[in-house]
Amino acid sequence: MIHIATVHHRSSSWIDVQLEYLRRHITEPYRVVANLEGVDPHHAAKFDRVVPAIGRHAGKLNLLAAEIVAEARDDDIIIFLDGDAFPIVDPMPLVREALDTTALVAVLRRENGEDQQPHPSFCAVRVGTWDRIRGDWSMGHPWQDDRGTWVSDSGGNLLASLERRELAWTPLLRTNRVNPHPLWFGIYGGIAYHHGAGFRKPVARSFVTSHPTRWRTGEQAPLVGTAIRKIGSYRVLRWERREFESTHRLGDEVFAQLSTDPEFYRQFL
Repeated sequence: MIHIATVHHRSSSWIDVQLEYLRRHITEPYRVVANLEGVDPHHAAKFDRVVPAIGRHAGKLNLLAAEIVAEARDDDIIIFLDGDAFPIVDPMPLVREALDTTALVAVLRRENGEDQQPHPSFCAVRVGTWDRIRGDWSMGHPWQDDRGTWVSDSGGNLLASLERRELAWTPLLRTNRVNPHPLWFGIYGGIAYHHGAGFRKPVARSFVTSHPTRWRTGEQAPLVGTAIRKIGSYRVLRWERREFESTHRLGDEVFAQLSTDPEFYRQFL
């Protein structure tokens, strides 16, 4: 049995889309266990089980996994899936091949400042393995990004657990040939699509560090320093506003396509 754990936060926009792609591409028996914080309760009937939870995304995923582990068999498979992510082909041949030799298979977003951790947008692991390694999606365990800064993110503690036990995992890398955005709208391993920021402001660590530098020269000057600092902040805010508006427009366009055309992803290949 495949147990799909997913979280939808304060929006039902992705529910029918995600469930339709699951029906289209998951050919083995599966059930979907969800958290729907802030979503109209009538959508709960669309899932096999809804687990109430509030708080951060990682904690919700951990709770969903704990509920699955409590009632599933060790050789069952958990697929963690962000609410704005779904398979675009049958993922199970690749998943089963990967789990024959490694502990888990998951998205690795190197494009996000050289991330090193498994990402919960798509991750598959056997129930027994998740239980044995005490899987945890929380951030905490750090690594250095492409700028040499120590960072952490969701999946950091899962990476630490794998490293502590010297367990290999199979990364699903971005396979886009066409990239309308360097981070969002990604195809991973040729099997999964992740829209990115489907439930929040489209900002990420790699995005923040790419904005134009502020004007530093003269910031400490007694009379003009304040003006220089304000101008620098205005430049950054104006750039961020343009980027966010552009990304929102593009996201709406892609969402409209994927909602009606199951072959939409081919434009990125």
